[in-house]
Amino acid sequence: MSLTARLAELGITLPDAPAPAANYVPFVVTGNTVYVSGQTSNGPDGLITGRLGDGMDVEAGAAAARSCALSLLAQVRAACDGDLDRLKRVVKLTGFVNSTADFTDQPKVINGASDFMVEALGDTGRHARSAVSAASLPLGVAVEIEGIFEIE
Repeated sequence: MSLTARLAELGITLPDAPAPAANYVPFVVTGNTVYVSGQTSNGPDGLITGRLGDGMDVEAGAAAARSCALSLLAQVRAACDGDLDRLKRVVKLTGFVNSTADFTDQPKVINGASDFMVEALGDTGRHARSAVSAASLPLGVAVEIEGIFEIE
């Protein structure tokens, strides 16, 4: 089954690829590798803001991370001229969690993105990963994730 068909079967609709917020490009393609710039947590009502450990729980953080994963795939689709079926593998995700100094569940937050990638893409979605804390993130977002992807 194609990746596009799998997403449709799961009822997942990717957003349009977000435009960059500053002087950078949303992705760079070199050879068969796509490097996607950090995608911030964004939902139907706008940015998902908050700080883990200070009024935001792990479940809400994981949902924010999932929203980043949707944007990452939207960028990969754009990098592939609209053909997400060119995606061969999610290689690595690096997740940044806006959290307090004593918050230690960054991996559980970024699982929102990792679990989504495997649910949506199967083995293609399995990846290496880092999950780190940040004292703050742009515009107060809860999560930002960047990714490296292999395409054909």
